[in-house]
Amino acid sequence: MKRLIGFAMILALFSVPALAGDSKSQTVTIPEKVQVGSTQLPAGDYKVTWTGSGSSVQVSLAQNKKTVVTVQAKAVEKKNNHNGVITSNQGGVSVLQSIELSGTSLMLQDATSSGQ
Repeated sequence: MKRLIGFAMILALFSVPALAGDSKSQTVTIPEKVQVGSTQLPAGDYKVTWTGSGSSVQVSLAQNKKTVVTVQAKAVEKKNNHNGVITSNQGGVSVLQSIELSGTSLMLQDATSSGQ
């Protein structure tokens, strides 16, 4: 009986992080430098990680295992043929508007730099 209780406790401990960490991630290539909030991102490959759903999503972009920027976004379920980004030109600066991923589009809202 003690073994059964011990096994149940261990199982419960391992399931809590799985339920709490409902984050998803994919990789995207940003082909040119872009502005995200007050942060300038150079061209390159980024790991995009997001948590939440609907209009309450937190998105982090990391390069070389270091989070570069975190931004609020709206997630829209959408079948995209490939991963990519949508930018707009604002005052001569390329601004990141949306990240298109397999099965999801992340419409960026506001950004803050990591570590500030």
